[in-house]
Amino acid sequence: MLTLLALFVLPIAARAALQAYQGGPTSWRDADWSSSGTLPDAKAEPEARVLIMSGRTGGWKGVFAVHSWIVFKPANAMSWRRYDVVGWGHPLRLNNWVPDGRWYGDQPRVLLDVRGAEAMAVIPRIEATIANYRFANDGDYRMWPGPNSNTFVATVLRAIPEIKLALPANAVGRDFRPLPYAGLTDSGTGVEASLWGLLGVKLGWVEGVELNFLGLVAGLDLRNPGIKLPGFGRIGPDHLSATAATR
Repeated sequence: MLTLLALFVLPIAARAALQAYQGGPTSWRDADWSSSGTLPDAKAEPEARVLIMSGRTGGWKGVFAVHSWIVFKPANAMSWRRYDVVGWGHPLRLNNWVPDGRWYGDQPRVLLDVRGAEAMAVIPRIEATIANYRFANDGDYRMWPGPNSNTFVATVLRAIPEIKLALPANAVGRDFRPLPYAGLTDSGTGVEASLWGLLGVKLGWVEGVELNFLGLVAGLDLRNPGIKLPGFGRIGPDHLSATAATR
């Protein structure tokens, strides 16, 4: 009980207090969804590019979780393509928001920025995974434990394990699977066992050491030393993969 309290309950309580102190938009109507200025116009950038971005979600959900999405463009494309999964209407959305838009007013964080030949190599698999995403129909979305926006992005990342990216610990829903799972982690650099994303454990070079309790994750980052706490995600020096997207 003390372990559960220290690893899961106290961080969430601290995050809730911090969010109450910081304030923020009270509804989606009041939030800023404008471009953050992170990305250039697609026409000004000829090379292929793939980005994974995230921003803290709004309201009380922001205590627990971030929302993540995918942005990419093939070489010489005239526009960016942004894919999100949301909880109203048809879940899978294309270009409903500007590629680098703030999410509920939160400045988006770049989790991954792949360019050039490496991006061109993975874009066909990203497109195929999106086209075959099994939870893209009306009524499929479920905020907790998933499938939600983070489940969608995690599914895409499983199709491109060479990217070696793990979503933040507070990307609630990233570990959801429709059946119990035991096997390699998403990056292929470790092992994990999970019961529908509600209870689980991971040990891997990219994922680090993680304990999942009711969708909340606590653990250690091994590759870039840091700690992972529910509500806060990773705490420590900037992750090497979380590079600035501007040039």
